[in-house]
Amino acid sequence: MYITEKFDPATFAPARFESDGEIQLRGQQIPYHTVSEDNVFYDASGKPIASIFSYSYFRSDVKDVANRPVLFGFNGGPGSSSMYVHAGFLGTTRVFYEETDRATSLPPYKSMDNPDCLLDIADIVLVDPVGTGYGVLLDENSADKFYGIEEDAEALLVFIEKWLHRYGRWTSPKYLIGESYGCTRAATAAGIAATRSHERSYALAFDGIVMIGNTVTTGKYFEREVPVEHAVVAFPSYAAIHWYHNHPTEETLEAFVKRARAFADTTYLTALYRGESLTGDEREDVIRQIQDFTGVSRQYLTDRALRIDDESFRLEVIKEKGASVARFDGRITRPRYVPEAVENVTGVYDDASSDRYGAFFFGVLTGVIFPKLNIHLDRVYVPAACMYDMFTKKDRWNREAPMGTTGEQLRNAMCRMHGLRVFFTNGYYDTATHIGIIYYMLNHAGLPMDRVSLKGYPSGHMIYIGEDNVKTLSDDVRSFVEGAMPSD
Repeated sequence: MYITEKFDPATFAPARFESDGEIQLRGQQIPYHTVSEDNVFYDASGKPIASIFSYSYFRSDVKDVANRPVLFGFNGGPGSSSMYVHAGFLGTTRVFYEETDRATSLPPYKSMDNPDCLLDIADIVLVDPVGTGYGVLLDENSADKFYGIEEDAEALLVFIEKWLHRYGRWTSPKYLIGESYGCTRAATAAGIAATRSHERSYALAFDGIVMIGNTVTTGKYFEREVPVEHAVVAFPSYAAIHWYHNHPTEETLEAFVKRARAFADTTYLTALYRGESLTGDEREDVIRQIQDFTGVSRQYLTDRALRIDDESFRLEVIKEKGASVARFDGRITRPRYVPEAVENVTGVYDDASSDRYGAFFFGVLTGVIFPKLNIHLDRVYVPAACMYDMFTKKDRWNREAPMGTTGEQLRNAMCRMHGLRVFFTNGYYDTATHIGIIYYMLNHAGLPMDRVSLKGYPSGHMIYIGEDNVKTLSDDVRSFVEGAMPSD
């Protein structure tokens, strides 16, 4: 049984650590200063109730920072720290990626100065929300002020306001970089900032948002509640994973996925609608095409009325190799020790990609990056906190969002913050947040499409895994911050 770390609000002392370093970026030697610190929230009586922990990287040779961009980066969950974007993508030090489907998750772990870091063009702030990483909930009775879709987004806004005050950066261009549930956080925060919450308004305008592993939808929360078959919107991801493992064609990944998407949008959608009325040669032709695109067996399709679902597909696509593929990254595999068992039965963290990379990222973050940041803190670092209580069967996260869906919140923000741009990025091999969900959302959310771009990557949920991927994503985000709109 997990025992949570307890804090006494009366004696809680906010932590603050500073360091200095240098890194070579694009032919320049960049000096920087870091501040890692608690950002404390207080109740009406002045008692500390919670803290967001942040890691701020400032380029220290810039005299006039009035127009220097600031990037606020965070992961998702809900309940995830900033470990992955910090150690894998945005920090000055990151993991060194070798082969994607690592043979082991055991040390030694390799790290490196991040040659693709964006610190030369922007200051970077990594955010551990309340209850994650070094962020803490000091008063359990105040959990409902932070653990919820809109509550979490407002906490982020309050944190950013305080940060901008503290460092005198109100005139700086501001960007949100959210991964996974972090996309929900970013869209909701931008929507609230553009309108107002139930109790107050915010004086924040964002120049841009980068969505990594999208959870913005026109349906409730980030579930796949769209009025079409899930198999249709997920079909491009199924095709990509089949392409990666089984090499069904000499086409490029992008060309194969494009054909698969066109098939799903037309023939496959119609076939599922027709059901039992699809018979004879016509039915056999559809089955053959589904098999060609996804690698599943004819028996699999006939048993499921031509429908494919995520869990069974991950077991089916490479079953002849005695393995299944990961939910978060379909390139990564795990032996099927019990072939009949469905993967991920104990939650989203029971996944082959977590097997490979969880300990790796944690080791580099706490063993390499934190010492460089001069962090010496006698506090448990929580990479990910489950917001669902397995014992009481209760969800600690308030999933009600009375101000609107994530798609509606993003539309609110973009329509009211004229000039706000959004860059959606998604891995083709991601079956946690399918790229097909973005295709559907962009066709239905009513966003100003002249300020929206989308790019798919030959990667999984964490797009930056792989030396080629981290460079490409970093280059694309760099271009976005500099005013471009990257796309496929």
